[in-house]
Amino acid sequence: MNRRILVCVAAIALVVPGQVLAGKGAAVVKPRAELTWTPGKIPGVSSATVDGDMAKGPSHFFLKYAAGLVTPLHHHSADHYVTTVSGNLVLVVDGKETRVPPGSFFSFTGGAPHAARCEGSEDCVMFLDARGAWDVVPEAAAKP
Repeated sequence: MNRRILVCVAAIALVVPGQVLAGKGAAVVKPRAELTWTPGKIPGVSSATVDGDMAKGPSHFFLKYAAGLVTPLHHHSADHYVTTVSGNLVLVVDGKETRVPPGSFFSFTGGAPHAARCEGSEDCVMFLDARGAWDVVPEAAAKP
């Protein structure tokens, strides 16, 4: 029985990161007033990274669409999970429009193509959990 316990403890030690075992944690606190918005490559789109590096790997960031912005059909290489924070965002997936008001959740995995628009006079702000480097791939460019 003691050998089984020892094997289990050893297995846990391999799976659980060293910081957790050592009792060390981390905190990221970023009040809205401290966000630094960076214009994107697409006019009317900006982002504010709060954790990680969008260009190199997994990250957490805010994405802002200017009021009236309409995106073309596109996809992203990284799986991402999104919460709408403000504005009137409309997603277009498989030709179907869905309104995703503040507090809504959506995700795109496996390079799912989509388009979006920000209706009304208020900017649309989303919070993203991106699981890899962030890119925007227009669907026309993605096809051979």
